[in-house]
Amino acid sequence: MEALYQQVYQSIKADITNGKFQVGDRIPSEKELSEKFQVSRITSKKALELLMNEGYVYRQRGRGTFVADSSTNQIKQSPDVKKPLFGLIITSLDGSFGNDLVTSLTEDTDEEFFVILKISLGLPDKEEQMMQELIELGVDGMIVAPAHSEHYSSEILKMVVNKFPLVLIDRSIKGIGVTSVSTDNQEAAQTGVNYLFDIGHQHIAVLMPSNFETTTIEDRIAGIVHAYAEKNVMVDKSLWHADIHSTLPYPLASKEEDIESIKKHIQKHPEITAIFALEYNIALLAKKAIEELDLKVPDDISIICFDSPPFNDLELNFSHLKQDEKELGKKTIKRLMDMYKGDLQIKKDEISATLVKGETTRALTQEGQ
Repeated sequence: MEALYQQVYQSIKADITNGKFQVGDRIPSEKELSEKFQVSRITSKKALELLMNEGYVYRQRGRGTFVADSSTNQIKQSPDVKKPLFGLIITSLDGSFGNDLVTSLTEDTDEEFFVILKISLGLPDKEEQMMQELIELGVDGMIVAPAHSEHYSSEILKMVVNKFPLVLIDRSIKGIGVTSVSTDNQEAAQTGVNYLFDIGHQHIAVLMPSNFETTTIEDRIAGIVHAYAEKNVMVDKSLWHADIHSTLPYPLASKEEDIESIKKHIQKHPEITAIFALEYNIALLAKKAIEELDLKVPDDISIICFDSPPFNDLELNFSHLKQDEKELGKKTIKRLMDMYKGDLQIKKDEISATLVKGETTRALTQEGQ
């Protein structure tokens, strides 16, 4: 059975080819088509885009959609054909990760399009509302960093079912086929743990945010576990700490509360020699907690994390796994433009991160172990 948007497309195409709509005639709008065929605006929009891509119609901003004269290639000659408008929904903008990504998405490309940026703060209800608003604005595609990996919104499901151009960035959603672009988080985390193993660390604490129900964090955890398995070393999850709340896009605790929590965890486990913070801002909290315990980084406890913003003379250069934000942005735009032009294949891209050795890790001597 044909998809709904294809049924709408075939109906309008037939009206054009049999002469019901003549060259230059205005055809029904997205809203009018959705009411006539009892389908969503996404479906009618997709049908019109397919007609436009095949040269049957052209659009004029503020006026509507009109039947094109294929003999004169009117769709290409029309100066008023609009550039695609894309929606971009991310959880937050952060100096450690996000700023370069957004720059790449909006500037580092030769394609001509417009982008509307919205920040969801990782709140599912807010995310869904933003999707609805962007659809009502008539966006031609969407890039979303979803708040959760399992509890996806009905709006995402609608876009998938209607084959609306959609790319998930930085994470994916379980159990749903949708194009995504992210860091290879499992590979990166495995690299980080192997580095700590190589310089003599065995008692490694893993610090993570309390909302670890995203594929980003889940994949990093999987990478850590895989690294232990390859070394035939038992994972000691008593050293892990998943009670960090202040680094969430919508903080649920103060930084001071999280620092105290980390201090208590370190005091409870004096055998810890290294900390793997799954986010940069958690690494900052860990460093502060260590210092408040009158210990030193990396002399007493080493720290490695994901990402680290540009350094200045007052900050340590953290050892970290550097995500390639520019490549993530470029690949995401390419995938979205491909979908906008009709390539609806589901693709999953994972970009490798790079290990950067900084000042926050040191090799353990035999005595230091």
